[in-house]
Amino acid sequence: MSRLSIGVILAALTGLIALITYTTGFTSTDAGVVAVIRDGGPLDESGIRQVLNPATGPTWTGFWSTAHTYPAQQRIYTITSDAKRATTLGVDEVIVPSGDGVNVGVEGTFYFTLNLDHETLKAFDDRYGTRTYIAGDDMLYAWDGDEGWSAFFGQAVRPVIYNALRVQIGALRCEELVPTCAFLNGADTPEPSTGLANLARVQSGVNASLEREIQAMLGGPYLTGFRFNLVRITLPAEVQQSITTAQGAQAGIREAEARAERSEIDGRALVTSAEAEADANRARQKGYEACPACVEIDKIRALPDGITVYAPGNPEGVNATGK
Repeated sequence: MSRLSIGVILAALTGLIALITYTTGFTSTDAGVVAVIRDGGPLDESGIRQVLNPATGPTWTGFWSTAHTYPAQQRIYTITSDAKRATTLGVDEVIVPSGDGVNVGVEGTFYFTLNLDHETLKAFDDRYGTRTYIAGDDMLYAWDGDEGWSAFFGQAVRPVIYNALRVQIGALRCEELVPTCAFLNGADTPEPSTGLANLARVQSGVNASLEREIQAMLGGPYLTGFRFNLVRITLPAEVQQSITTAQGAQAGIREAEARAERSEIDGRALVTSAEAEADANRARQKGYEACPACVEIDKIRALPDGITVYAPGNPEGVNATGK
């Protein structure tokens, strides 16, 4: 074999080794993720080797190591019945009972972040990054992209959120959350101001306890910065229909009462008008008794235009052109 051929082979082997080294021994991260690196060589244990911060360039992490990448930016979890506003968890509307047993829907948004402290991340990866979670027909790790993270969140965190909402909303009656629920109890009108105040109360109650409860459930401060924004409380379709029916009935009652009131007013007006006319007639009669000639004068004044002769009982007539 010629020296040229040997040189070409050596160069090719060197390039291949360099390529393998670069592709299997170096790891980098995007701006939106943090990576927990685990050893994966044939002679290595699968322990945690290091943590790479967001936007880290190519870094030597050893051959065959595994990078568990997690979201480093603020995360948003939306619970809603509107598919256009839902997160990757899908259409996720939480239904919880009010204090008087009416199932109500909660729509809102949760904001939180993953704790990026390296030691905390290592503990999180040991506890939650080495097990899989159900995602439809698949089993995914929490670091398997958005679907894997959502599977972890839905099974490990969502139940705590549900419980926090159930506690806060269960302390209030339906009409305290949705004022129109008062129609179900036969009320004439709701009190809208109390509904807004109580929604703020629910939101504050969730924010006051949620982060502490989630960290206690997960076993560490892995998720931080929890903030809940309550958008609205919804009612099941059958409950809303009952309220609409009750509102219609109340409107019909008020309309009937208004008609009766108008009729009573009109009747009083007619009585007053008749009494006034009777009083006027009695006064006129007294005037005629005092002034007999006034009778004839009023008769002439009452004649229609164009009558020139008025002669009742008088063959010579009376000229009425001067009327």
